[in-house]
Amino acid sequence: MLRLVLKLHGERVAECVPVVGYLHRGLEKLFEWRTYHQGPRYADQSDYTAAMPNEHAYCGAVEAIAGIEVPRRAEFIRVIVDELSRSAGHLVWLGTYGLDVGATTPMLWCFRDREQILDMIEELCGSRMNHNYYRPGGLLYDLPPGLLGKLTRFLDRWEKAIDDDYREILEGNEIFLERTVGVGLIPRDVALQYGITGPIARGSGVDWDLRRDRPYSVYSELKSLQPVVRQEGDAFARYLVRVGEMKLAIALIRECIDKLPGGPVRARLGHVWKCPRGEAYYTVEGAKGEVGFYMISAGGSNPNPFRAKMRGPSFMNLQILPWLIKDRLIADLVAILGSVDIVLGEVDR
Repeated sequence: MLRLVLKLHGERVAECVPVVGYLHRGLEKLFEWRTYHQGPRYADQSDYTAAMPNEHAYCGAVEAIAGIEVPRRAEFIRVIVDELSRSAGHLVWLGTYGLDVGATTPMLWCFRDREQILDMIEELCGSRMNHNYYRPGGLLYDLPPGLLGKLTRFLDRWEKAIDDDYREILEGNEIFLERTVGVGLIPRDVALQYGITGPIARGSGVDWDLRRDRPYSVYSELKSLQPVVRQEGDAFARYLVRVGEMKLAIALIRECIDKLPGGPVRARLGHVWKCPRGEAYYTVEGAKGEVGFYMISAGGSNPNPFRAKMRGPSFMNLQILPWLIKDRLIADLVAILGSVDIVLGEVDR
């Protein structure tokens, strides 16, 4: 789904042209041909490895236009689900990145833990991939009985696995260190110039996290929110940021569980609700960076958005790849591309 056309000078890359578009499904036009309640299901198809933040951004844009107040219980559950989904995306990255550089065992461990996350998400909304769980004004369902206990036990085991399994086997492996330390350097000023966001930017010293710096939902109330930032800017730093973000997710989820209030999980809008006239741009922190929806509502009797434009962070982050691998050895190409962590559904949309 991604083609890289390379010009080589010996074993070094002289030029790289990414060729995209093989997965294009016209999601933005689909949003405009579906009602506001149907839209979240299609947002899942962007970053399908970590889909819940996509739904959050879509619903947040609708709520911003209409001035909808989301129940507090729904906001805390949204944070729990967002962090679980983001972690599931990081686990896909970590497992497959291990394969990229020649390690098989991390793939088995990461997908073991990801499967447990997907089991809980399936129990929550009935689906493991295209979740369709968020709605403008809240959520489709409340938490099922027993899920919080299951989640707490999983977090206790997973927290140990991050240090005792993932980090020990990778950071103690000289091949992994040779393939990542000092490889794919992105200076802070270059990261800012290319407009990259998310873990790849924070791995280059860009201390920017939407959850803290442009807070949404109830993130401003969470004391454990301390974004993970590294200064080195290489592939190994990007690895450390994502591993650190999984541990941060555990802390945030635990805090949300402790503070979880009662009450409804969805505002009363009705099945034939129409969005008033207006426009908004709403952003959330996805697994790969800033996920944003710019939405225009024509108001009146139109049940669909007049315009829905999605910002996919993978598309923005992919821009730096030609600069990043220029003059590098072709053997480093896979390790550098993997460290950027793109998903093609988010590139093409």
